[in-house]
Amino acid sequence: KATVSVLNWAHTPLSPMSEMLGHGLTKGGEMKASTDDLARYEKTHYFQHEKDRKHLETNETYKLRVVSGRGNTRLAEDICKILGVQLGGLDVMQEASEQILVKGANHYNGDDVFVVQSLCESRDEKRDCDIDLNTACMELLMMCHALRVGAAKRITAVVPYYAYSRQDRKTKPRVPISASALAQLICSMGVDRVMTVDLHKGQIQGFFHNTPVDNLPTHIEFSKVVLEQICPAAGVSNTEEELTIVAPDANGVQRARNLANCVAARSIATCLKRHVNGETRIDIVGDVEGQVCVIVDDLTDSGTTLCRSISLLEKKNAKAIYAVVTHGVFSGACVEQIMAHPALKKLFITDSVNMKDKIEKYQGTKIEVISIAPMLAEAIERTHSEVSLEAIFHSFR
Repeated sequence: KATVSVLNWAHTPLSPMSEMLGHGLTKGGEMKASTDDLARYEKTHYFQHEKDRKHLETNETYKLRVVSGRGNTRLAEDICKILGVQLGGLDVMQEASEQILVKGANHYNGDDVFVVQSLCESRDEKRDCDIDLNTACMELLMMCHALRVGAAKRITAVVPYYAYSRQDRKTKPRVPISASALAQLICSMGVDRVMTVDLHKGQIQGFFHNTPVDNLPTHIEFSKVVLEQICPAAGVSNTEEELTIVAPDANGVQRARNLANCVAARSIATCLKRHVNGETRIDIVGDVEGQVCVIVDDLTDSGTTLCRSISLLEKKNAKAIYAVVTHGVFSGACVEQIMAHPALKKLFITDSVNMKDKIEKYQGTKIEVISIAPMLAEAIERTHSEVSLEAIFHSFR
């Protein structure tokens, strides 16, 4: 009977957005999406395929619960608004001695709990203070451990941005593989599943050993951006002749290939670094002259790689240059450095990292934020209902 119920839900006709978001959002203090929220969600790919979520309220013994630390509270709130559930009351605080204290885990006995926490620098607007990357990591560990000893039935760590992902191998003798060390810490807290977005390298999933990992891709979301925003703005009428997807380094070729396949781009170009007499030189493999070029990357930290790619494409006479990046970490003066390039028409990033203060000056003009809350909400709902995530990895269309 339960299996039939899930299958029927998975294939029910789509409800109007107003009815879907209006259902259950005010009952019992659940979060409600505003008009501005709806406008942000409607720009995404997955929001168009939301389903009636009445079934999330019917199970009294295995409830879907969403809690969050201070890593990216706004993203967690957006996820709850779409799911029509209340953001959990797990209280995370920091004592005067800088020690992290978690309270309220005893309210989740027997529940299916999703812990949303991006491992990045962020701003705690409620307490008017900043938290650093390592504090966010400790908060995730403490929350998961508190839920485990509090008898939650299943714990899924939803980590939109996974820190230390670039430290995934030994580049020198006697250096740690930090991505592996962090994965082992998360697993040791009793996490049953990990959900993340666009890992720097896919093999990081293997660091979690026997814990299943869902590495959600963003190329489908970015394909909607390319086809509905970039192409019309750049005057592209035929992507098979006028559009080129660019990987800023050799590690991003597969990511560029996935996006190119979704948008039927003419070709893929790759920027390759090499060291000559102590100097770093970048060459481009592929023809970009007269093309509308879209640089796709998983992470922008210092902005050096992105800026070098923009300069090289400009030198090779690209017609127009855009960039789509999953995780905008933007350390130091990264944003100003990128925005100083007049050749870059626009930068699109997701809200996996909350960098509102750094990009506010340019948001809406040269930087646009694409919400991944609909994609994460869809993945959370499917995981809770034991439905395959295959559609997210490919496309609903």
